[in-house]
Amino acid sequence: MQNSKRQGVLLVNLGTPDEATAPAVKQFLGQFLHDKRVVDMTRWLWCPILHGVILPIRAPKVAKLYQSVWMEQGSPLMVYSKRQVEKLKALIDMPVELGMTYGNPSLQTGLEALVAQGVEDIIVLPLYPQYSGTTTAAVSDGLTKAFKKMPVVPNYQFVRDYHDHPLYIKALAESVRRSWQENGKGDYLLCSYHGIPKRYADNGDIYPQHCDKTTTLLARELGLAPNQIGMTYQSRFGREEWLQPYTDKTLEKLPGKGIKKLDILAPAFSVDCLETLEELSDQCCEIFTEHGGEQFTYIPCLNDDDLHIEMMAQLITNR
Repeated sequence: MQNSKRQGVLLVNLGTPDEATAPAVKQFLGQFLHDKRVVDMTRWLWCPILHGVILPIRAPKVAKLYQSVWMEQGSPLMVYSKRQVEKLKALIDMPVELGMTYGNPSLQTGLEALVAQGVEDIIVLPLYPQYSGTTTAAVSDGLTKAFKKMPVVPNYQFVRDYHDHPLYIKALAESVRRSWQENGKGDYLLCSYHGIPKRYADNGDIYPQHCDKTTTLLARELGLAPNQIGMTYQSRFGREEWLQPYTDKTLEKLPGKGIKKLDILAPAFSVDCLETLEELSDQCCEIFTEHGGEQFTYIPCLNDDDLHIEMMAQLITNR
């Protein structure tokens, strides 16, 4: 049913430091890791550890990693997110703004920018294909906080996930096929998803089921047998058990199983960022080659790919 109120779109991603410096990274990580959706430890126990130990040690190290992937126009996540906004705006002919759960531009900044353009009905699209309480639900929490500061709460619709959307699967498959044409087809396609603590899934987070469904649909779209494709989880943090199998540990074993040429992609990331460009493309390549791998091909995220933007347009207009 067509809505007579003027509609607009808020694209949401996790966020990024404003600069590739230790102070900027410390500020960003402080906000990110303080969210109970991300780390659910008791505050009186977690906050002294976070601010007294983790941030002072990690911020300078992470800043150096950001410096290795920083683009001329800024953080990769921000650069590609802005490109998505512009291409989507041209395709659907309605206001589109960007908001980040952490850092700038904030969710509130994005909402206010839409309202200032006369938007009365906002479609919120978190760019997390697979739902997780650590990401998608954190966006919902952030919206609630932002609404508290607004005199009039706008109507809004929330896109919870799109892990099995046909155009999302097609866009992933096309990106893989492009890589095969340019670099040759590897022995195995590994889908590496961002991890979450196993305890979160045990308590009901549906993220691993969504990751499994995405991988299954991608395998079907590409015509790959079970022995030609697999899925793992990366970017674990802390000492507790996270979702397995782990990406790094899997990469150590694959060459010994006869998989010498590997293709790897990150279906959970809508844009390339530190976790894909530095951790996955660089660190994981080193692990694979050090253990006998011969060819490691990182397949970029969908970023502002035309099919990716077309999928966003469908999510927005088919509501």
